Amino acid sequence: MIKARRVAGRGEEMSAHYAFSPSEDEVIIKQRLLTRTTTTRGEPPLKKLQKRFTAFATEIEKQSDNNSAECEKFYKAFLQEIATFELPLLKSQAVVDANIREKESFIELQEEIESQICQAKSDIEELKKQLEMSRVERRHKEECEAVRKLVASWPPRSETERLITDLQAEIADLEAEDVSCVRMLDLRRKQFSLLLHVVEELQNTITEDDQKLSLEELSGGAGSDAMALD
Repeated sequence: MIKARRVAGRGEEMSAHYAFSPSEDEVIIKQRLLTRTTTTRGEPPLKKLQKRFTAFATEIEKQSDNNSAECEKFYKAFLQEIATFELPLLKSQAVVDANIREKESFIELQEEIESQICQAKSDIEELKKQLEMSRVERRHKEECEAVRKLVASWPPRSETERLITDLQAEIADLEAEDVSCVRMLDLRRKQFSLLLHVVEELQNTITEDDQKLSLEELSGGAGSDAMALD
């Protein structure tokens, strides 16, 4: 007996509760298909076949001389019932064979799909590696381009060497001019010292001359005074 199914609410998982397990259901269904005891309407085919066989066997057991025609009639009816019973079995067997072939086809298709999935995964991994290599290569190219632009922004080597040579020559000229200036300053200092010395000597000489003149004037004035007294 099948139990009532519970209707799941929104977001809940649908579930069905049965009186038999799946394996028990499979055995029951297999038995019903083999015995043909389940029909949608009328008497089950196996029971009809059983009745035909029982009627045929009963007619044979009568052992009457006048029942040969009846036996033939029941025999044909029994054969017809066997054919009628066998036809659904043959159809079921054809369906089973078709299902087996379809299952094998599905298995092959599944294996092919799994193989394609594995190949796709392998291709994806390979593409990831290539993408990473491309990113590294692109980064190196960008770095090289940045260095190239930086180098291009500077003047050529020949011009740089010429500028260095000009600067060295200018530095040498400045050093020579500095030496000349130092020598000139030393000479001017010596000349100025000599000039100061000469000025000092001249002042001393002038001072001495002034003192002599003063003494002479004093001496001359005293003589005049003496003569006047005489």
